[in-house]
Formats: sequence, C-alpha cells, structure tokens
Amino acid sequence: MSELENEKIGELENVAETTSDAVTEGAVENAVTEAVEEAPKKKAAMHMTASAAALNAEGEVDIRRRKPREVKKIKESKISYERKKGLYGYGFVALWLVGVLYMFIVPMCQSLWYALCKTELVNDAARQAELGMSGPGIYTEWNNFENIRWAFTVNPDYPKNLATSLGETAYTVPLVLVFSLFVALLLNDKFKGRTLARAIFFLPVLIATGPVLGVINGDMLSQGISDASQFSALFKTDFVEDFLMFMGLNNISQQLADTVSEVTSSMLNLIWDSGIQILIFISALQTIPVSAKEAASMEGATGWEFFWKITFPTISPMIFANLIYTTIDAFVKSDNPVMQQVMTYIKQWEYDHASAMAWIYFAIIGVILAIISAIVSRFIFYQVD
Repeated sequence: MSELENEKIGELENVAETTSDAVTEGAVENAVTEAVEEAPKKKAAMHMTASAAALNAEGEVDIRRRKPREVKKIKESKISYERKKGLYGYGFVALWLVGVLYMFIVPMCQSLWYALCKTELVNDAARQAELGMSGPGIYTEWNNFENIRWAFTVNPDYPKNLATSLGETAYTVPLVLVFSLFVALLLNDKFKGRTLARAIFFLPVLIATGPVLGVINGDMLSQGISDASQFSALFKTDFVEDFLMFMGLNNISQQLADTVSEVTSSMLNLIWDSGIQILIFISALQTIPVSAKEAASMEGATGWEFFWKITFPTISPMIFANLIYTTIDAFVKSDNPVMQQVMTYIKQWEYDHASAMAWIYFAIIGVILAIISAIVSRFIFYQVD
C-alpha cells in the first residue's frame, strides 16, 4: 500500500482507540476498505481540482506535466466592426465609382475644358507637325471665355432656343404634376382592371429606351433596320390629323385641324411624360393609413377636405421630388430646342461651341433648381415618428 493509504489507516485506528466502545474492529476494517478504494479516485481527481497545485507544492502528489499547456491568444483586429461595415459598403460600390469616374467625371471635365478653349479636329500630318501634335486628335487652345460670348452675341439661335426651352418648361412641369397626381388618385382606388390601367400609363417608361426609342423616332438605319419606317407610324402623335385628312374634314377649317392636332399631340405627350410621376404618387398615396381616412370620415370631413388637409400634406415630399425630376426631364428631352442645337454642333465636330452652350444651359438649370428648392421646401410637410 502507498504512504497515503497507510496514513489513512493510522488515522482511523487512532480514532478507534480514542472513541467509545461503539466503534468495533469490523467498522474499522470497513472504513479501511473504503479508504483504499477511494484513494485512486481522489488521486485522479486532484489532477482536475484547484487544490492540486497546493498538494504538488507540499510534495504529496506529483502532477507536473512534462510540457506545459500553451495558452493561445485570440488575435484582436485593429479595425473596428463599424469600420469593417463601412469598408464592405465601399467594396460594393467600388465598381460604380470607377464607372462614374471614367465615364462621367472625366468626360465632364473634358467638356468644361472644351467650353473654355478653341478646339480643332486635326487629321492632316502637316497641320499636326505645325501644332506639335504626335498624332491625329483634337487640338485645344485657351480663348479667354470667347465661346460664352459667342453663344450670346454671335449665334442668334441660341438665346432664342434658350427662351423657348424655358417657356415650354414653365407650363409643362405644372401640367405634368397635376395630371400625374390626378391619375394616381384614380389608380389608387380599387376597381376592376386597375392593374391593366396602371400598366398602360407606365408602359411608355418601359418601351422608350434603347432601340425601341429609335423605332419610335423613326431612326431605323441607326438600329440596323431598313425599310421598316412603317413601324414608327404606330407611335405617331399626329394620327388624328391624318384621320381628318383621310375623312376629308381638314379642308373645312385649317385652324380647327391645327387645334385638334395640337391638342391630341399635347395629350399623348402628357401621358408619355407622366409614367414615373404617376408611379411615385401611387407609392406615396399607399403610405396614408386607412385609419386616418376612417377618423376623418367620423369627424365629418368631406373628400375635398381630406385631400387638402391629410392627403396633400402627407405626399408633399413626393410632390417636391416629382417637381425636381420633371423639371430636369423637361430640360434634357431630346426634342428640346437647346439640346437639338447642341447635338447639331457636336455632329459638326465643333466641340468648343457645343460644350459652351451645354455648360451655359447646365448653369441655368442649376440656378432654377436652387430657386425651386429654396421656395418649395418651406411648404413641405415631413412626418416625424
């Protein structure tokens, strides 16, 4: 037996001698047997208890390991969690940032430089040598804002086209906003065929892109389609005039025919330009809770009062957004006189004059948008939860 077992037996015998006669020798033998059986368990348990270190220091039990356990430290990141989330966001938009930089910022800066310089397209080798150019390209030379003075003083068409564009935008934007809001109010109600009606009003937004827009404008050759000009007739806005001519009614009054043609053309263009605005207004109207209408009806409010006191203030932020969007869209439409003039000069390789007119137009649009924002933003109601 080990020293630990001998000590345990000695302790029990001493206890048996000093206690009363009630402790018999059989009890001592049973206690010795239990001590012998529990000794290996206690020895093994001491390896897993906090007292093992103390026993080992006293030399009673040797539980030292040959190799100490290595404590691995958790690596702490030097970047915070919020910073990591920010970096993930930059990673997602990195491709978009590269595209904006090389496809928008760089061309815009180049266009601004053209607007302030005299440009010349050089293809002749002798002219390239004369200007010190290593190859064909566009030669630029600073001309001290001469292009801006040319746009207002030398070119008679630009001020006229600029005034025409501003005048058309002044009455087109309110008309589009009122019409789109009226249609959105109708389409927001529940009725049979509501989905089809919404699709019809939003259809121009879906088809007026890319090759389809070329078909609508009758530009077939640029789309690789020849002898197919009849397809553009499907999208003509002067079909009423053609119908009157077919019926022989246009000879009754040319003024009547012109009025009917102008009205129908304006109506179709109005519907064509209101698709996105209608969608935005419908989304805004659906945010108005049903409980608000129920409470207003219980208070005796009419539909007219409900519109001006609840509906209109609630959707006023979307009215402001549609106002900005419609203004920009009206200024940059392809049939805008200023845009048509700018594109004409670009096709003639006169980048200096085209860029100057475009930047003047851009500056005027920016001033108009700043004035609109400063005035309209004071009347916008923002709901705070």
